[in-house]
Amino acid sequence: MPSHVFVVSPAPSAKENPRQTTALLRAGLAGVALMLTGILGGCAVGPDYAGPPRLELPSHWSAQSTSRKRTGTLDRWWLRLRDPLLNRLIEEAVVANPDVAKAKAAVREARATVQQTASGLFPSVSGTTSVTDNKTSAGSSSVLVDSSPYALHQGSFDSSWEFDLFGGTQRSIEAAVRGEQSAGEDLRDSLVTLIGDVASYYVEARGYQARIALAQRTSVSQRDTEKLTRSKYDAGSGNAVDLSKATAQAASTEANVPTYQAALAADIHRLGILLGRPPDGVAALMAKAAPVPAPRMPLPTGLPADLLANRPDVAGAERKLAQATAKIGAAEADRYPAVSLTGSVGTSALRAGDLAKYSSVSWSVGPSITVPVFDAGKRVATVRIAEAQRDQAFATFHSTLLTALEDVENALVSLSQERIRATKLTEAAKNYREAAKLSRSLFETGSASFIDVLDAERSLYSSEDSLIQSKVSAAKDYIALAKALGGGWVDPVDVSTPIIVDTNTGPHMREALK
Repeated sequence: MPSHVFVVSPAPSAKENPRQTTALLRAGLAGVALMLTGILGGCAVGPDYAGPPRLELPSHWSAQSTSRKRTGTLDRWWLRLRDPLLNRLIEEAVVANPDVAKAKAAVREARATVQQTASGLFPSVSGTTSVTDNKTSAGSSSVLVDSSPYALHQGSFDSSWEFDLFGGTQRSIEAAVRGEQSAGEDLRDSLVTLIGDVASYYVEARGYQARIALAQRTSVSQRDTEKLTRSKYDAGSGNAVDLSKATAQAASTEANVPTYQAALAADIHRLGILLGRPPDGVAALMAKAAPVPAPRMPLPTGLPADLLANRPDVAGAERKLAQATAKIGAAEADRYPAVSLTGSVGTSALRAGDLAKYSSVSWSVGPSITVPVFDAGKRVATVRIAEAQRDQAFATFHSTLLTALEDVENALVSLSQERIRATKLTEAAKNYREAAKLSRSLFETGSASFIDVLDAERSLYSSEDSLIQSKVSAAKDYIALAKALGGGWVDPVDVSTPIIVDTNTGPHMREALK
């Protein structure tokens, strides 16, 4: 790096015209700035970030062969669930959810941080003015003469500009920009999580509604069986044991309803909170039962390497790694000399109107060099801290990526196996339904025992309830796969509007503490 010699001209006469003095000061600052242009052009210390680390990734998902790779887009994946109310709830949640609002505020903070950090590349200028009453005394030990009091008007402009010789400020700006990018990914991640949660709780709620309806239908049928058993008992062709069992089975089925009602209420309450409403805020919308959403298959899974861009938590962790790398350079630059250019113009007069006419003017301009000499290893330790934080960021990125791969693999296997399970449960429910119908007919004619009826009805209820749960599980596995692949909101999100808009922030009388 070339060395430069800074030459400072002597101060001008106090009688020099202030306009000429200001012009000279501006010219001097401009000349020094031009001289330093080469220095400011690209000198930097610390490591340069070379992009996402190269990690070994599988070429395809273990649940799929390379020939079955599914491509496409995950945009608005929840539309595949074909439920208009769910679509409405998701759109409202994106607008009103508090966690999303918090993530938006974090993006605004990150953007302001970039602006704040970038100001370090420019000079700072401040002005001061003062008026003081003065009086002086002079004379020998025997004679003391007092002058008349007078007012002294003074004004000055001071400027300072620290040159980014070793790229410390640029590294700080680089870190701030990457922090802003990371905040954007965190916002996208909050949207992915939110949409997945709304869909999951909605599916669960519809599942509990279906299970409640099934239990109520089944208990009605079982009460009919109880009546039939009681009739046989009253006629002398039945026994008390069968009657007790029939009554107990109906009561056992009815006992499931309060449990399902409580779980349904909890899911509805959670949906209200996710939408930024009170817990019962969506109860009216969910009052009417609807089928469990059945997703359209399949989702476009792409390749494992796509997670680096599609998963916002992975992309955000990578941006945090880039940010931590830039902070090393900022800490390293602090170990080198700092060069600042300072300048000031001062003027004073006995009358305010004379400050720019017949005043006494002084000015100064020149460089200031600060050289670290001894700090007991503080700056070196700061660099080591930044390097350790970079390593932590890399470990977090690696862990996040591995977790993302695990999430997709688990969701693929769960969804695939649940579809197989649902097929078997559908077949079982169909046969149990036929068995219950036949056993009941035979029992009415006296050709079958009550045990056959009891077992058939119990098995039918269990299989139908399991089938509903399987439909819920399949839909939730579908949602989990969409989340694991990074599917979420794709429309632009307005982050410029603050949550709280302050008013009357100018000078005003302070109110009493509240």
